[in-house]
Amino acid sequence: MKQELVHVLAGNAFAVSDAQGDMEHDPCAPIGLFSFDTRFLSHWVLTVDGERLHALSRDDLTYFETRFVLVPGAASHYVDADVSVIRHRSIDEAYHESVTVLNHSAEPAEYTVRMEMAADFADTSEILRPGPRRPTVVPDPQERRLRIRYERGRFARETCVSSTAPAEVDARGMTFRIRVEPQGEWHADLHVAMIIQGAGGRDLRADIESHRQHVSQDMRDGLDRWLDRAPHLIAERPGLNAVYRQALTDLAALRYMPLAYTDPVPVGGMPWAMTLYGRDALITCFQTLPFTPELTPATLHMLAMLQGGRLDDRHEEEPGKIVAELRYGEAAAFDEQPTALYYGAADTTPLFVILLDEYERWTGDTDLVHELRHPARMALDWLTRYGDQCGDGYLRYLPRNTGSGVANQTWRNSPEAIVDRYGAEPPYPRATCELQGYAYDARLRGARLAREFWGDRGYAERLEADAARLRERFNSDFWLPQQGYYALALTPDGEPVDALTSHLGHLLWSGIVEPDRADALAGHLRGPDLFSGWGVRTYAQGQRPYNPVGAHLGAVWPSDNAIVAAGLRRYGFDEEAADIAASMFAMAETLGGSVPEVIAGYPRAVTTYPVQLPAAGRPQSWASGGLLMLLSTMLGLRPCGENLLVNPAIPAGFGRIELLDVPGRWGRADAYGRERGAGRRTRAGQPAHRAA
Repeated sequence: MKQELVHVLAGNAFAVSDAQGDMEHDPCAPIGLFSFDTRFLSHWVLTVDGERLHALSRDDLTYFETRFVLVPGAASHYVDADVSVIRHRSIDEAYHESVTVLNHSAEPAEYTVRMEMAADFADTSEILRPGPRRPTVVPDPQERRLRIRYERGRFARETCVSSTAPAEVDARGMTFRIRVEPQGEWHADLHVAMIIQGAGGRDLRADIESHRQHVSQDMRDGLDRWLDRAPHLIAERPGLNAVYRQALTDLAALRYMPLAYTDPVPVGGMPWAMTLYGRDALITCFQTLPFTPELTPATLHMLAMLQGGRLDDRHEEEPGKIVAELRYGEAAAFDEQPTALYYGAADTTPLFVILLDEYERWTGDTDLVHELRHPARMALDWLTRYGDQCGDGYLRYLPRNTGSGVANQTWRNSPEAIVDRYGAEPPYPRATCELQGYAYDARLRGARLAREFWGDRGYAERLEADAARLRERFNSDFWLPQQGYYALALTPDGEPVDALTSHLGHLLWSGIVEPDRADALAGHLRGPDLFSGWGVRTYAQGQRPYNPVGAHLGAVWPSDNAIVAAGLRRYGFDEEAADIAASMFAMAETLGGSVPEVIAGYPRAVTTYPVQLPAAGRPQSWASGGLLMLLSTMLGLRPCGENLLVNPAIPAGFGRIELLDVPGRWGRADAYGRERGAGRRTRAGQPAHRAA
């Protein structure tokens, strides 16, 4: 049976252990203490008198701290245990573990408490099969400290463990020989500093007190402030309030500050994406604008700072292109992987412009629009200069790093994701349908910014003309009249890739779809081939490659479903959008806790409990953000000038929903909605106009 894993996290620092709190290398799971793409602890095992401990209970206090209650010995000894152990751990920029041994007997007792520890400094890219390294281990008994350091040229990482209690320190850990009075207790604090560049002569014992204060006060207060700033939800539906709070808490946990940057931006999520991913960050910020708009300026500034400025095939960089991935590990530092700055994504660049425009609509922050004028124009120019690789007006991608780059440079980035209904892969360069929708939307939004804020009417008119031509050609070339939907992609020769996928919802979201075709798309998205009952599948059943546990060949993603539901509402399909939102919230309520990034696409009639995929990350920023976007979609929130428009379409069984103090250019506003039964399609097939 697969063991339960427990994690604490703060930004991109996180620790993953077993249910007892121990960390040991596992070839199937990312166990250990991590920060900035390096494992700083690969072994962390507590024993009492040579015996491993077993869990009685666990209390997950917040996302950054948890408490284990343990006893030594086998399960048969639990009832008669005369000693128990409490492990309380927390994390911020450092890791802290408090160990308390309690003597429940009527006599004094002596124990040997041992913490085994080691660090392999594995890069996250190799975490399941780490390569050989030879760290330097320096025990310092006088200072109650163990230093483990790894250096390779300019790359230096160090783990420094220090204790508040007297300890025998050796190269493999710390031993505490203790005497505990009857009904008494013994206590020690272990502090683990994760050092990026040398020790710097810091007093690590002072760091222990600093960490305690930061976790006990600053981080808890920070979480409270984060939750207080977000709109207040009052929902009749049991469980919806808890799902909402969990989503906000996950987003708080998944903020980090990249090195040499002072503002937090969202990471992708646990465990493999604990760094900046351009696509994930942009979509997360878009999803959360009505709730936590403060994420967006820092993210846009960071991505603008990293915007491509040269041609580099290995890193797939081009002038104007928005970065796909930023990493700090050893493989990135020595360019063994091109991830120090990797640009292999075709959708991040139009999404950058889309988010900038949407942020201004919600907040009225014209200063940011002026500050980012040059990066936004570079992004818009990239669509034509580098994105149009066949000269036919379509945004395409062609991997230039065929050794270690990404084969499919869209959100469906698994190697087998772009195939026709029989499983055949199209040649490169590939023009996937949702990329055309994003490019269309970005040009229209860029035109608005150019006309209203940059004072360049001519540029605005050129962008609008390009968008109009793209829309006309797209609706001619991608439409499959016999199937009644748009092709997944076009080959370089213009042949359609005829798979039926959830990308139809992305097209509705972008507004590129002709109104008289929207009804057919809504029918597919809500039909049994795509809709599982737990959400819309990425790839419809009935096609040869369909696989309900294939990430992009039939599984269900909350982030994808949030965009699909928003697209349906844009064209007036309120009932279909409400069904999708209801299925997603039912999944979140059933699973409890953080929503996973993806679940299996089995029909709900077959699996009355959502099936999580083994490799699915949890929590993930755009999965948690997707739930917030679905809530906004149900309420029909839309900025219009200085006002917040509310047009609710609440699913059956949700009763009344109140979202109070929604932030925006209007200050704060309240939104209300209640279910009114089926059949609320108000403007079937007609796209809603964006606020001017």
